[in-house]
Parts: sequence; structure tokens; C-alpha cells
Amino acid sequence: MAFVAPAKLHMTVPLPARVSSRRCPFNVSATLSSPPRGNTVAVDWVKETASFFDQDSRPIMLFDGVCNLCNGGVKFVRDNDRQRNIRFEALQSEAGMKLLQRSGRAPDDISSVVLVEKDGSYIKSEAVLKIMEYINLPFPQLAFFLQFVPLFVRDVVYENIADNRYNMFGRSDSCDV
Repeated sequence: MAFVAPAKLHMTVPLPARVSSRRCPFNVSATLSSPPRGNTVAVDWVKETASFFDQDSRPIMLFDGVCNLCNGGVKFVRDNDRQRNIRFEALQSEAGMKLLQRSGRAPDDISSVVLVEKDGSYIKSEAVLKIMEYINLPFPQLAFFLQFVPLFVRDVVYENIADNRYNMFGRSDSCDV
């Protein structure tokens, strides 16, 4: 993941990049290309959302709350997460939008599942593999083998499914989870 070295620090956020499907660490920062204008206040989204991890350090899975495939995926993860290692939040919720910004993504970006941990986040196929590591057998082992499939191949498959999820699986009027 490439980060721009700041000339003059205006706002500390990870840069969203097309190759951001790799882990996005929060301790590496970059600046926006132009300074905030007018009354715009720079927000440190890591600090703004730190309270999500104060009492509960479990990762948070962000998902499209109106997507039937995504809701089915959440139900699948819940059924296979006997230790309750993962929390869930819809991308469309206020908390979900804040966590998206913490991850360097636009607050209205519902194009990918996102797994947010205290120190970083994962998107697309990387998020799916990381989620698999948290749930019960045999999924951590399956994730181990799937990591050897090149990222660009995994993400092409992921993006094709994500781009057609409403056509293939439909959508609901509200979040079912």
C-alpha cells in the first residue's frame, strides 16, 4: 500500500487506494492533497472511533445491511462463530459510516465487506479470509490455503460477486440482522 509523505500535515487519515484491499494499518498516516477549506474540521477517525474498542476489543464486520447475500453471510458467520469473536455493524449505520472513514474509505461506500480491528482493517477478499480465521473449524484452515491464491485473482472474483449481488440474491427494505 502506498502512502504519500506529508509536506504539511493537514489531516491524518490513511489514504484510500485501489490496492487498499491489503491490510490498512492505522499507525501509518498521510495527508489529503489539499488543506481543509472554510469551516471544515479535520477529524481523526481513529480517535473518533476508539471508543468502539475501549470495552470490547473484538473486530467489527461491516456489511451491506440491505443485501440478502450479505445478511446471509452475517448469519453464516454468527452460526459458525461459537466463541462470538466478531461483532457486526451495517455499513449504512452511523457507526458503520464512522468505521468506514476510520478504514480510509468514503462513508457511503457499500461496495465491500470490511473487517475493522483495533489496529487496522481489511476489505474485499482479505476481509473474507480474515473473518474465516476467527470462526470455527474448518474455516481457518481453508483461509490458510486460500491466501496462496493471488490477491488480484481473489479480488476479481470478489468484485464480480459484489457488483452483481443485488441481481443474483436480491435486496431487502431493511437490515435483517
